[in-house]
Amino acid sequence: MTGPFDQHVTFLYAEDPAPSWRFYEDVLGLPLAQDQGSCRIYAVAAGGRAFLGVCRARGPRVTDNPRVQGGAVVTFVHSDVEGWHDRLRDKGVEIAAPPRFSDTYRVTSFFFKDPAGYTLEIQRFERPDWPAPGT
Repeated sequence: MTGPFDQHVTFLYAEDPAPSWRFYEDVLGLPLAQDQGSCRIYAVAAGGRAFLGVCRARGPRVTDNPRVQGGAVVTFVHSDVEGWHDRLRDKGVEIAAPPRFSDTYRVTSFFFKDPAGYTLEIQRFERPDWPAPGT
């Protein structure tokens, strides 16, 4: 059968994953779905459909630029972008700029990095053609 998949997991890798594990658990508050020893998998969306795995890397990062081939930006979609900005700032997360609206993509978002250097984004779609959560 083809079509949408049942679940999704994105894996990130860190030479020392412990600071990243603390970040995703304590700062972002993601619930731990599974601890595999050298890899922890977190639930990132209601309904058990989307997960983020943070694992011990087998080598150092090649680049910090997420917008080159092989790079990544992990985006969390939430209706309260401004609230997340304030929460993360209050927890000491370095954020380059406050939430901004993009005319090009019709989203409001801001960017920050996790302890392993991955670029993360919290975003709200400001367009009626984006599927609502749970659809």
